[in-house]
Amino acid sequence: MTYLLGIDGGGTGCRAAVATADGQVLAQATAGPANVATDVAGAAANILSAAGQALRAVGLDPASDRVKAGLGLAGANARGTDRALAGLLPFRHLRLATDAIATALGALGPDDGILAAIGTGSVFVVQRGGQMRQYGGWGLALGDEGSGARIGRAILAQALRMAEGRTAPSAFLHALLDEMGGPEGVIGFAAGARPSDLAALAPRVLAADDPAAAQVRDAAAAEVAATLAELQPDPPLPVVVTGGLAGFHGPRLALRWPLRPARGTALDGALMLARGAA
Repeated sequence: MTYLLGIDGGGTGCRAAVATADGQVLAQATAGPANVATDVAGAAANILSAAGQALRAVGLDPASDRVKAGLGLAGANARGTDRALAGLLPFRHLRLATDAIATALGALGPDDGILAAIGTGSVFVVQRGGQMRQYGGWGLALGDEGSGARIGRAILAQALRMAEGRTAPSAFLHALLDEMGGPEGVIGFAAGARPSDLAALAPRVLAADDPAAAQVRDAAAAEVAATLAELQPDPPLPVVVTGGLAGFHGPRLALRWPLRPARGTALDGALMLARGAA
C-alpha cells in the first residue's frame, strides 16, 4: 500500500501529514522552520523531525518505498536547493515545489483561478487550463507587493520623511518616532530588522485612523490590485486570497474581481504534490 507524506514548510515552522492514497489523513506533526533558501541543513532536520513523528505514528519509516513525499517549502525556487536537499533526506519518491505552489494547489484544487497569498510577504499563482505559474515570492528586497513587511517599511520611511519636514505631521508618525527613540532609533531598528519585524507594525498601520497610515494602506492595496490586473485574463479568473492580510486586501479586491474561499490548505496541496512524486 502506498502512503502520501505532505510537508508544508516555511520560515516559522513546518507541518507534516501522512495520508492514504485516497487522501484519508492518518497522522500529523509539526517541527521548526523549514526555509531551504536560508538554512538547508536546519530545514532538512526539521522536515525529518515532523515527517518522522507523523510516519512513526502509523508504523512507517521515512525511507520506505511505500512513502511518496510532497514538499512545499519556502525558498525551494533558490538555485541548488533541490540538489542540497536530495543528499539530506531519505525519501525514495520525492516531489519538491515552493510553499506558494503547495498553497495554490490546496486553495484552488483543479479549478482555474488566481491565488494571492499575502502575509509577511506576498506571492501570486495563476492556474489556467491545468497549468500553474508562480509570480513574485522574491522576498522583501525584490518584491512582496502589498505585504505586511512592505507596510512596515513604508510607515517607517514616512516617519523619517516627516522628521525631515518632507511630509505633513501625523500623530501616528510622531508616536512611532517617540516609541523608537527618534530617527536614529528607526534607523537602528531597520538596519537589523527581519521581514517579520517590519510586518509586526502592519496591524497598527491597518487599524490607525491617521492620514499617514491611510496613505500607506492605500499604496499597499494599489500594489496588490496592480499585480492582479497584470495577471488577469479576459474574462477574469476568480481570486482566492489567503494569508494574514487577507482580511485587509480581500474586501478591496472583491470590488474588482470575483473572490472565492480556499478549498484547502498548503498541507492539502503538499499531499497533492506527493501523489505525483516519482
